[in-house]
Amino acid sequence: MEVWEKINYLLTEKKMSKKGFANKLVGLAPKLKLTGETPSYQTILGYLYGKREIKVELIPYIAEALGVEEQELFTFELEYSSDYNYKRSKEVREIVHLLPYAPQSVILHIKEQLKKYKKLHDESIKSF
Repeated sequence: MEVWEKINYLLTEKKMSKKGFANKLVGLAPKLKLTGETPSYQTILGYLYGKREIKVELIPYIAEALGVEEQELFTFELEYSSDYNYKRSKEVREIVHLLPYAPQSVILHIKEQLKKYKKLHDESIKSF
């Protein structure tokens, strides 16, 4: 998955339009290294449709406009590992972010439950 696809995924998740995102990004007034200018709406739409390469200097501004950490733009494996996780990625990420606060007993319980569900899943696949 490309960064522009992840940005579009986050826009959908946050119920933000491409136009709203472009307005927010322009409002942050990022400057491109090559030109020293803020990217135009047309350029930003080019990024969102994968037609233009996203410049590295825009990453902090894009993350701010989306309300996420910069690293979030490069994290794909959890959300997109299966159709189920794709549909539930927001909940999955929330759980992952809360895990450091869970006592060891809760983590072990979750782990055992997930193993049971995995076993059921694997068995149902074998029965076909």
